[in-house]
This record gives sequence, structure tokens and C-alpha cells, in this order.
Amino acid sequence: MARGRLQIYLGAAPGVGKTYTMLEEGQRLRAAGADVVAGFIEPHGRRPTAVMAEGLETVPRRTVPRRGATFTEMDLDAVLARRPQVALVDELAHTNTPGGGTRNAKRWQDVEELLGAGIDVITTLNVQHLESLNDVVRQITGVLQRETLPDEVARRADQIELVDLPPEVLRRRLAHGDIYPSDRIEAALTHYFRVGNLIALRELALLWLADRVEEGLQRYRAEHGIAIPWETRERIMVGLTGGPEGKTLIRRAARIAARTPGSELLALHVVPTDGLTHADPTALSTQRTLVESLGGTYHQTTGESVVEALLQFARAENATQIVLGASRRSRLSLLLDAGVGHRTIRGSGPIDVHVVTHEAAASSALTTRRPRPGRGTGPRHFWPATAGAALLLPVLTLLLTAPAPRLALSGVLIVYLLAAVGVALAGGLIPALGAALATALLADYYFTAPVHSLRVEHGGDVLALAGFVIAATLVGGVADMAARRTRQAVHATWEARVLSRLATAMMHGQDLPSLVEQVRESFGLTAVSLLERAPEATPASRWYVVASAGARPPEQPYNADVESPVGDTLTLAARGVLATDDQRVLGVCAAQLGMAYLHGKLSRHAAEADTFTAAERTRASLIRAADHDLRERLHAAEQALARQDTDATRVAVRRAAQVVTDLADLDRLQGGALDLYLRPVGLDEVLTAVLDDLGPGGRTIQIRLPEQEPDVIADGAQLTRVLTALAADALRHSPTGEPPPTLTAEAFDGRLRIRLTSGPDGAPRADSLTLRLAQDLTEAMGGTLEPTYGDGRLLSVTLTLPAASTHP
Repeated sequence: MARGRLQIYLGAAPGVGKTYTMLEEGQRLRAAGADVVAGFIEPHGRRPTAVMAEGLETVPRRTVPRRGATFTEMDLDAVLARRPQVALVDELAHTNTPGGGTRNAKRWQDVEELLGAGIDVITTLNVQHLESLNDVVRQITGVLQRETLPDEVARRADQIELVDLPPEVLRRRLAHGDIYPSDRIEAALTHYFRVGNLIALRELALLWLADRVEEGLQRYRAEHGIAIPWETRERIMVGLTGGPEGKTLIRRAARIAARTPGSELLALHVVPTDGLTHADPTALSTQRTLVESLGGTYHQTTGESVVEALLQFARAENATQIVLGASRRSRLSLLLDAGVGHRTIRGSGPIDVHVVTHEAAASSALTTRRPRPGRGTGPRHFWPATAGAALLLPVLTLLLTAPAPRLALSGVLIVYLLAAVGVALAGGLIPALGAALATALLADYYFTAPVHSLRVEHGGDVLALAGFVIAATLVGGVADMAARRTRQAVHATWEARVLSRLATAMMHGQDLPSLVEQVRESFGLTAVSLLERAPEATPASRWYVVASAGARPPEQPYNADVESPVGDTLTLAARGVLATDDQRVLGVCAAQLGMAYLHGKLSRHAAEADTFTAAERTRASLIRAADHDLRERLHAAEQALARQDTDATRVAVRRAAQVVTDLADLDRLQGGALDLYLRPVGLDEVLTAVLDDLGPGGRTIQIRLPEQEPDVIADGAQLTRVLTALAADALRHSPTGEPPPTLTAEAFDGRLRIRLTSGPDGAPRADSLTLRLAQDLTEAMGGTLEPTYGDGRLLSVTLTLPAASTHP
């Protein structure tokens, strides 16, 4: 069954019209005769969106009861049973409500099942929900997005279209009530929907989508065999050897890239497969850190020829310029063998090559470098060695048969022996044996009596010729054995390097996509995917891409050129040419990747189990706290009713209702549904609001603030709520006539510490709902809340929040 197509409408912020555009496309397809259903549409109360959905067949939602409330989710089984051609599914990053038959935690996993069933899916996504941009979005907006989507899911989409609005137009729509209800408009305009925020989010969306367009271009070039770089974007590649010139080259390449907006910086280190050159790992690590700090990416590959590996990587990455260091070799050695820079220039074609001078080049101009040993013999050198012997031996014979000076047989055999040794060193045993026999016949024919005949008159000549053949054969055998041992040692060294580098990366905690990319680069493959089959699937069923690297990574094992299974449910699939000897090493790397994936899976399961256990403990604690608070406040209401004190009754009922509100907000906070708007907030403004909320009783709190306290990064409304609740609790348990609670603040190390001290006896409970909600809200704002106890009673509470000067 063919996999369905995934189309995503991407937006920079809520309200740009993603759902409307998706519905508009659904109506167009429906009018064209396609079978379209609405799997899940969230109109958010916007009438134009609801109107656009009219006429589309809608699959009824599935209800999920949870904690006394009822939620609705997409009925995945109903959509699969309906089997339309196209399903419209809103909010791809949505987290499904657990329970009620929900089998997938995320909606994108539901979409994967629809695609696997051959159903085309059109969906929507906001850029702030992409996992890779989560931290950046939080720095820009101050809002932590708890619903995220793995970038790999969006990258696999067949089509991504940006739904865009200028910031001014979007804010105008918001002000007119086209996005949020009227009670949320003012807060949205002054927080998340500030002009600067919207401009930054818009740029993030455009850049992320531009990268996806670039990936599509790379796939097109690979599919059509286009090797010549297309200068759609400047890509500056710097070649690193691990030498002292590395930092100079990186900075020069970064300056070149900075001159053209949108340029990319790539650094490449080539490890020769002969095992004869060793770079300093510490220097390479330092240079890699520098590259990444300048916004570039570091890559490492292996190759028999450094120049060929450089150019192959540059063409594969569509590099437009290469930066290399001037050779550190002496002038004499450069005369004998052109350096990497000169050979790269000759083979670069349309790619510009910059050869940058540096101090290391100047200081080494007068030194000589140890000659690099040859690459040895082997099957690849058989025919070149044979051809060389076929040309060399006639030429030598012609020279030796010259009229004068004419050498004796012993001198001729020495010359021929040197030639046979050269052939043996170049080609190994078989060419050496052939050369030995050929030279023996030539010596017999031209230099032993009778000449121009294969007969030999003198027994000494026979002995000399036989000894010559034996000596040449032995030399050839020794050279061939040495070559084979060298090849084996070199290959073993390369294997050890590949496995050691992968193990080191795993030990340092690199993520799985980076590890897969490292394997791809080490073997010179076009693309690599780690695939997992669902446990309940049959051998012919679909596979899921766990991690991938390269252009057009295979999504099924049968789409790959090379496959290395890892157990029953994992396999490493690759595109490209792989030598037979390397298959075993790739299998070991696949096993390491499988271990890394399973270890991460187990770690996540363990973390989820710990989270579940902690949640259960929290739940029990909250039930105890809520039970205590409700009993206390309902008891107060009962006493007030008995006294017929209407005001006291209202206060007690209001406090009981607040307990219910706190429980609901705590549930929303832990479920990631409570939005926080972090921004610089003045503590004096917050305390003014706190005292107003506390009423006349709040005036008794003693407040001591420094003369110039910094602003804190917090949600002003929630910080006010936290301090109000804690202060009210402290006031309630402060006996009349005793010193009132005190509130102090002090700045230290880029943070602000706020301490609220209760009366001399403290509060009687250590597990109050008020304290728990305050603690969770403070931590959600990036701070900490630490209670101090004495004799089982709460004596003080200390809040620590980041100061505005340290906020990014």
C-alpha cells in the first residue's frame, strides 16, 4: 500500500489563518471530486473558520473523561474505518488527552497511522511547536511551549506551505477580536503579540522553511545526478587538518560567510584511510568548538585521497567556496609533489578555492617533512604494475644492448633484478613473478652465448639465471605479503577509529541524528536511516524512521542499497556503495546505534515511570491538602451561618471556592495548559497589587526592600497571585498582638530573593495546597521556592527568581 502524502500549513503565530487555509484547500479538493473528511478541526470560536468548514463531512470526535471533566479528541479508529482520500487534521503538535482508549500520546502519531494506511493528510503547525526552536521561542516570547513536535516529522512532509501575515495586520486582527476573546486581547497585545516578538517568529518560520526548500533542492540534484554546485546560497567550506593554522582558517571562512546574509559555514576534517597521518584530537575538538560557536557545522569523513574527499564533500553539500591553509611543507617537497591546495584548485571546477597563508606556513618553509610512505601493493595496482613492466623491460633491454658500453651478464642481471624488485613493490607477487621470468628470458636471449637463442652454453650462466629467477620471486612474495599485512593493519586502524569515534560521541551524550550522520560520513554513504518496526507489525508492514541523515534517506529496508539488521525490530538502512570488508564494521556501528536508541528509550520510560510515581505522590498530597483546606473553610462557613454572619459566610465560601480554583489551575499547570507570559516585572508594582488584594489586613505586613532592587523575569499576574496567597496564609496564622509577617528582598548573582516570614509560631501545615501551587508556579517561571520548617510548622518561604539583567 502506498503511503499517504502529508501537507503542512506552517504559521509563525496563532491567528495567521492556518486552519482557514487548510479548510479552503479541503473545499477545493472536495469540489474537484476528492473524498475529503474533517478528522479534527479546531475553529477556536472564529466564525469565518466555522463557515469555511460547512459542507465538509466531519468524523465525530471521541470523548475522553478525565478528572471530572470531559475532553474531545480525534477518533482515529473512525477515520481509519472511513478511509477517505484526504483527512483534515488540525494542530499537528497537539498532545492527546490520556485515557478513554487513547493509544498515541501525540496527534502526529495519529497522523502517522493515517499516512501508513494510505490516507493523505492536510494539517497545521505553528513554528513555536518545533522541538529544535523551543528554547529560541522561549527566549523571544518568554513563553515555554510544552507541546512540541520532533523536527523529523515535519521534515518528512511532502509539502510545507507558509501561511504568513505581516505583524501589523496580525495585531489588527487580534485587536478586532478575530483571534482571542475580548478578555485576552489586552494581555496578548502587550505580551506574546508584541511587534518584536512577531517579527522574530516570522523570521524563524521563514528560515526554517528555507532550510526545507534547500533540502528539496539537494534531493533534486542528487536524483538527477547534478554534481556542479548551484549558487543558490553561499556555502563556505573550510578544510581542517588539526594543525595550528585551524583557528586562522575558521575565522577567515567565518568572515567570508558573514559578508553574504544567509551564508553557511561548514568545516571538514578528512581522515586518510591509510592510517599514516594522525591529527591531534585535542586541537580538532577545540576547532570544532570554535566552528560551532561561529554558527557553523563540523564534519568528518574518511578517504584514500584527501583532495578527492574534500571535493566530493564540497559537491555533495553544494559548497560554493573552499578555504584551505597554505602548505606547511618545504619548497623542495612541493616541487616533488604538489600540495593539497594546488591539487584542489585543479579539480575544483566552478568552486572558488581560497589558499590562506598563516604563521605555521611561514615557520615551516625552511624545514623538511618526513616523506610519506607509499600506499603499498594490492589488487588495484596489478594492472598498472603489469603495464609498467611491459614498457620498462623493453626499454631497459634496448639500452643494455647498445653497442657501447656493453655490460657483462652479472651487470645485466643486477639491472634486471632492480627492475623486477620495482615491479614487485608496485604490483605484488604475480607481476613480480611475470617480470622475473620475462627478464630471465631476455637475459638468456640477448646476453648469454649463443645470443639470439634460448640455449645456454655455460653452466654458470644457467646457475646465474636460475638464482636470478628465485631471488626476484622471493622479493615479490615478501613485498606482496608486506602489502597485504599493511592493508590489513590500515583497515584495522580505520575500523578502530570509526568505532572509537562513535563510542566517544555516545559517551558524550550526542543525540541519535548526530550519531547517524557520523556513521554516514565515516563510510561515505549518501544517506542512512535507523528504522524501527512496530512490535505488532508483520514483516511486510511499515517501518518508522527513528533517525536519519543525508539526502533522501530510505524509509523502508527494501529502499536501501545496504541493510544491517539490529535485532528483530531495528535495522540500519543506507544508500550508497559499501565495500564488502566494511559491511562487518557497519554492522557493529548499527549495533551501537541500536544500543544508543534502546538506552534512550529505557531512560525515557524510566523518567516517565518516575514522573508517574511522583505525580501519584503529588496527587495524594494534594488530596490531603485540599481535604484539609476544604474542611477548614466549610467549617468556618458553618460557624458563620450558625451566627447568621453573612459577611463571614461569604468570605468562607469564597475561600472554599478558591481551593477548587487552585486545584484546577494546578492540574492545568502540570498538564502544560496554563500559559505564562514571562517579562521584566517591577517588584514594587507586584507588592502594590498584593496589598490591594489582601485588603486592610495586608497593611500590617512589614516590607523591607533595597533602595534599587532589579526587576524580575516573571509572569506579573501569577507572581502577584503567589505572594498574595502566601501572605494571606501567613496573616491567617499570625496571632493578634504578635509581630506580623515580614517580607524582605535582596539581589544576588543576577537573581532576586524574596523571603516571607510568618509570625513567631509559623503556619500549622507543611503540605498546604496554597504552598504547593505557589511552588509549582514559581518553578514554571524559572525560579525556586524553598519553605523553612521548625517543629513541624512553616516558618518562612523564600522565592528566588532571575533578575531582568540576566535574562537573554
